[in-house]
Amino acid sequence: YQSGMLISPDGHILTVRSHVLDTDYLSVTLDDGRQFDAKLLGVDPRLEVALLKIDAAELPHFDLGQAAPLEAGARVLAFSNLFGVATGDEPASVQHGIVSVRTTLTARRGVFETPYHGPVYVLDAVTNNPGAAGGPLVTRRGQLAAMLGKELRNASNNTWLNYAMPIAELRDAVDDIRAGTLTSADVDRSREEKPPRSLELDMLGIVLVPDVLQRTPPYVDLVRPGTPAAEAGILPDDLVLMLGDRLIQSCKALREELEYVDHEDPIKLTLLRGSELLEVVLRASIRSGQESP
Repeated sequence: YQSGMLISPDGHILTVRSHVLDTDYLSVTLDDGRQFDAKLLGVDPRLEVALLKIDAAELPHFDLGQAAPLEAGARVLAFSNLFGVATGDEPASVQHGIVSVRTTLTARRGVFETPYHGPVYVLDAVTNNPGAAGGPLVTRRGQLAAMLGKELRNASNNTWLNYAMPIAELRDAVDDIRAGTLTSADVDRSREEKPPRSLELDMLGIVLVPDVLQRTPPYVDLVRPGTPAAEAGILPDDLVLMLGDRLIQSCKALREELEYVDHEDPIKLTLLRGSELLEVVLRASIRSGQESP
């Protein structure tokens, strides 16, 4: 479970990217108790945000274009479903606090294990609890200002960081996802034509971990020496997040996406190595695959 916020009258929901979304069946519960099946439209792995869609209309929502900037000392309210307390029409939890400082997560690189290295509001309230990520942070007048981030612990002293990401940092990513620039591999591509010969992982020299679960995360198990993957610096335990601009959530999804790529075309992979995001461009070679007919 986690939190989110409606950002359009027709059911777009902004939240954080997490393992909670790694399922074939997403369920969303609104504040009035109504439950909907949700579709994952896409994610931005650098910001760790995700956009969901439910089939509804005329919903109350936040307008991202009207988000308010905050200064140190501003009084704020944080709304969330922390600890999964609300399972129906129960009210969301609300906490009040003050913005301690606006800073960047890169100020002490390596201390916090996260791919997001941008501006944050550090809060004096204990807001970043299990289930709270994705909840809205608003001014005392109810104006949206930020989104509560994922749980982060300082690697040097084990203290937790209570923070929120300014909406201004997230707007472009949301617009890209809504425009289809960043999409999920779960989006139906059955009407698209596949190339005569598709790209395969063997042609790149990548071996994934055994696909034993319904959604086995696409971790690299082995990189064959002398292959495009080895030359690009891909390592075992790298996690494939995206193929081009499409989110990859499982080994099966990666193989299915490659079926729409011609074996002679280059591909861009976004990888997660620890907390570091990497982008590599690969092109299959004759030596790592079978010769072209």
